[in-house]
Amino acid sequence: MGTYLIIGICAIALILFLYLVPIGIWFQALVSGVYTSLVQLIFMRFRKVPPSVIVGNLISASKAGLKIKQNDLEAHYLAGGHVGSVVNALISADKANMNLDFKTATAIDLAGRDVLKAVQTSVNPKVIDTPPVAAVAKDGIQLIAKARVTVRTNIKQLVGGAGEETILARVGEGIVTSIGSATSHKQVLENPDSISKLVLTKGLDSGTAFEILSIDIADIDVGKNIGAQLQMDQANADKNIAQAKAEERRAMAVAQEQEMKAKAQEARAKVIQAEAEVPLAMAEAFRSGNLGIMDYYRMKNIQADTDMRASIATPAATPTKPATPKADK
Repeated sequence: MGTYLIIGICAIALILFLYLVPIGIWFQALVSGVYTSLVQLIFMRFRKVPPSVIVGNLISASKAGLKIKQNDLEAHYLAGGHVGSVVNALISADKANMNLDFKTATAIDLAGRDVLKAVQTSVNPKVIDTPPVAAVAKDGIQLIAKARVTVRTNIKQLVGGAGEETILARVGEGIVTSIGSATSHKQVLENPDSISKLVLTKGLDSGTAFEILSIDIADIDVGKNIGAQLQMDQANADKNIAQAKAEERRAMAVAQEQEMKAKAQEARAKVIQAEAEVPLAMAEAFRSGNLGIMDYYRMKNIQADTDMRASIATPAATPTKPATPKADK
């Protein structure tokens, strides 16, 4: 029982020793021409830095002819960076004769950008397809254009520079401006390269992480006749306004007519009331002696003469002759 215990303790001690003292990694570095001490590798364990990552990337950089310090790789790892991506980016940039130093590469990596992809895009330009951009020419015809933007990474402006979304927005703005300034949509269809030329002269890559190499118009489609549609909408709006004003005038005329009828009825009521007071006034005149019997008869004669003249002036309605029934044969 004691022998098995001793063997178990020795096995655990051996595993712990091999973990704390990475002899295999030290020997790999030694045969690869990269000098590092066992003490430094043991201290990496305590600093929670994987020795395999640091030593492996040191060997890759050394074989590629790059001089990178071990402490710099450890510092970048502890800062949360991607050591392998930075080293691979430096190797790619060196092979492509690009001026990329370790400090710039780590800054790009810590900024949240993929430094290796940035180097690859700088060597091999990237093509970005813009979404359909609709614009209206001066003749009112809508055009829908699609463009392909060829860009490459600008390493110097990668930290703090705008991304692909800004490039797409600026290109779309340039396309709208170019089509909108055209007198006719036919000019744009005949010379689509005029759009790309105008857009390229605006310096759209200023302040971005990319350099625009070319802008090519991939497709142009004719859309709606926006000018005619706007004129129709304006005509309908004018018609509705005219109808509303006519309805307002009609309502005012109806109101004035009702007011005049009310005034006429009021006037007739006053006349009837005045006529009703005439007999009372005549009776009062008889009683007070202001009106004699001869004056009364003279007034009646005048009234009768007036009624006769009125009846003569008004033609009598011609009586309708009744139809004579036909006898049955």
